Amino acid sequence: MDTATPAVTVALHDGASVIASSGQVDARRHGELLLPAVDRVLAEAGVKLDAVTGVVVGVGPGPYTGLRVGLVTAATFGSALSVPVHGLCTLDGLAYAAGQGGLEGPFAVATDARRKEVYWARYEDARTRTGDPAVDRPADIAAELAGLPVVGAGAVLYPEAFPDARGPEHVAAGALAALAAERLAAGQELLEPRPLYLRRPDAQAPKNYKVVTPK
Repeated sequence: MDTATPAVTVALHDGASVIASSGQVDARRHGELLLPAVDRVLAEAGVKLDAVTGVVVGVGPGPYTGLRVGLVTAATFGSALSVPVHGLCTLDGLAYAAGQGGLEGPFAVATDARRKEVYWARYEDARTRTGDPAVDRPADIAAELAGLPVVGAGAVLYPEAFPDARGPEHVAAGALAALAAERLAAGQELLEPRPLYLRRPDAQAPKNYKVVTPK
């Protein structure tokens, strides 16, 4: 599952292929849409929740509110079912999906970070990220990514900085699950299911409290 972007996306993978999936794009309803999506996917696959042997969740980068919905839900399922919970970079899932769609590297992935910024990373190919994810203004990285295809909604939003925008715009849990299954089968360790925020949340406690003296 992944809720790091406006997409609320869930898939069920049997270790070889995706057997059911669901995806809706709504940046304001992650908490409302995620559990019904899980129910739909399980019903479509004809299995019960207790058949799940592991959970993979996108860890971002992404905005705080949406991202935590998926992470908390994944942790809850892991605890209730006594199964492992694995994290995977959301940008890696988008890169993998772009590769499945025929895009060959090198390229970049960019998602909407709001505040006129993007979360982004460079890739040598669909499976190989060449550095850590970052958050920047599109104009500040346009020269660095010049000549590269850029996958994701971040590229679509800022065509002046990323003229060669490619799909998919949003991550799909099916691609995330397929990449995770591939890495686990190869004996690779996945990430801890901890949020990758890259910047401070919008809401912060005030540094100095005003002293009010009662009259």
